[in-house]
Amino acid sequence: MKYLTALLIPLLYSTPTYADFADDAFSAIKTLQEKWYNSDTGLWNDLWWQSGNIIETVARFGIQDADFKEHAINIVSTTYAKSSQQHGADGWKNKFYDDEGWWAMGWIASYDLTGDMKYLDTARDIFADMTTGWDGNRCGGGLWWSKDRDYIAAISNELFLSVAAHLANRAEGQMKEDYTNWAEMEWDWFEKSGIINSDSLVNDGIDPSSCKNNGRTTFTYNQGIVLAGLSELARATNNGDYIEKAYKLATASTSKLSDGSGILTEPADYPLDPVASQFKGAYVRGLSTLYENAPQEGVQQFFMRNANAARSQPRVDGGVIIDRWQGPSDSGNPSTHASGIDILVAAALAGEA
Repeated sequence: MKYLTALLIPLLYSTPTYADFADDAFSAIKTLQEKWYNSDTGLWNDLWWQSGNIIETVARFGIQDADFKEHAINIVSTTYAKSSQQHGADGWKNKFYDDEGWWAMGWIASYDLTGDMKYLDTARDIFADMTTGWDGNRCGGGLWWSKDRDYIAAISNELFLSVAAHLANRAEGQMKEDYTNWAEMEWDWFEKSGIINSDSLVNDGIDPSSCKNNGRTTFTYNQGIVLAGLSELARATNNGDYIEKAYKLATASTSKLSDGSGILTEPADYPLDPVASQFKGAYVRGLSTLYENAPQEGVQQFFMRNANAARSQPRVDGGVIIDRWQGPSDSGNPSTHASGIDILVAAALAGEA
């Protein structure tokens, strides 16, 4: 509990019930479907890795909300089928290991939702391809960002950690041990690499020529995915030290990347484009996974505060959640809306606890 104090920022608004947030999330997903879902491709606005993020969110909400479950199952099954038709068996693999990781996370959540092994097998297949990006020679380890092997990005390594740890908790015997070993090896490298700076924030990557932290922007998603990975690794190994490490990072990011009112704010130029717009949603999912496995009141309040802020702002373009959860802004796109759904889903889950 020693990291709790920094998270306890007073709520800006009265705390709604689980049903309030769940109803808002359900409504926001309906808007997402009506405005951007392409039933021919199974993608939202034909965005690629962002759609992998959305699949994870839809599946996670379906798991927790009985009224939405059948809708979630229909969405993930349609996207899976249409993506397979469009791209074949290797449809979720490409040259970018982070893209692959987003889809692996989405299919793991879809397996949790449905129990259908095809989703878990697909995630395992994607992860096997991700392992080809591991380089034990350059910089002592770590995963390259792409198959061009020209950059070592934080996000690809965090997704590698998270996918491996999630798969470990959905396997038995030697398979569980193998996934756990990958996750432990990734975290050992990540923690020692210098990519976590003196403020306990994760910079964007490692310079492959110097093997040093490149000092680039501490985007929110780079603070969040590692939390999910550490949380699942703690479960896989029954080692609470990983939870303590995760909460140290969470305390830093929730305080240092929030404004004076405690609202998460992307360290980027506004209005946010459809790439940066997705980052806060990814952050929230990572923190939510940590909260599910090891709840803390300060995180619950963080979710409530941010969800209340995001849903209270005027919507744009027929109901789209904007990029600045604290407002003001007139900028919205599929990714700002998807990230808004993420914070509503996280608040609903936290409000149920």
